[in-house]
Amino acid sequence: MPKISVIITTHDRPRLLRRAVESARAASAAGAEIIVVDDASTDETAEVCRGLGGIRYVRADRNQGVAGARNLGLLACAGEYVSFLDDDDVRLPGTLDEQADVLESAPRAGLVYGQALLGDRDGSPTGELFPGLCPRGDIFWELLERNFIPCGSVLFRKSCLQSVGLLDGDNAGVDDWDLWVRVAELYAAEALERPVIVWRQSTASSGQGSSRTFDVISRGLSLLRHRWLALPRVRVAQPDRRRLAWRGFSDNVAEHVIWETAVATARGRFGWAWKGLALALRLHPLSLLGALLKWARFSTLRVLASGLFAGQGAAESKARLKRAR
Repeated sequence: MPKISVIITTHDRPRLLRRAVESARAASAAGAEIIVVDDASTDETAEVCRGLGGIRYVRADRNQGVAGARNLGLLACAGEYVSFLDDDDVRLPGTLDEQADVLESAPRAGLVYGQALLGDRDGSPTGELFPGLCPRGDIFWELLERNFIPCGSVLFRKSCLQSVGLLDGDNAGVDDWDLWVRVAELYAAEALERPVIVWRQSTASSGQGSSRTFDVISRGLSLLRHRWLALPRVRVAQPDRRRLAWRGFSDNVAEHVIWETAVATARGRFGWAWKGLALALRLHPLSLLGALLKWARFSTLRVLASGLFAGQGAAESKARLKRAR
């Protein structure tokens, strides 16, 4: 039986799939079980997968979404430890074995995660890392406030699923966050504070822009209110501890929402901007006030940028605005 299983889900995106599979192989010298779940692709994905030796191919009869496809992989895999890998991301050599060693030496840990090197649209590393710091141990309350765990960087014990269940397909975009929260409620977490994956970032042209971001944030807000705050560990916590979790979540989300809203406004996408403001109104009033102040600051910087950065190129102006946030 393999010690490690890597589940790669894919749908109508075969171009980078081979690279993802090869990187999963290189990440484990002992030979990880690689399961490619074809989420009812309508292009040449099946043919590409037939040309990939040493994988287990699973095809969904109808589109399940990422969470549903990952669940098919979980039901099919045999490894003691499991990792998810998106079809356009890359695992770094030897990292699965290294993380498995961490779990072997920390029997109370349910998962171990690492940092992600952010990649451009072609998957080439940009040099940026996420997260900057990697909390470990009891990360439950921190994880309620913000998701600092790149999904593809995690190796977790399959046995944890007996206690926490599978991924929730109704929460697309935050299904992995939800799983880590449920694991962290019951188990400790370990971390490697170094890159273990190259995480390709979405672009506006990929259809994963602000509109989708607001939908994902809305689902995270709903999860916190209706599921996470009802978890046993939260219910028995002191009221101040619960309020602190809600406030931390609200502040983090408000900061993200206001930046996305400001970007949408700057691009003339006022429908998205109004959607962002409506979402901000559902948060704590002080979080909304802070968000509005950040928006005002962004608008001021944008006006200054139009004069100070003239002639320097759009890319440099955008970089300066990003650093000034």
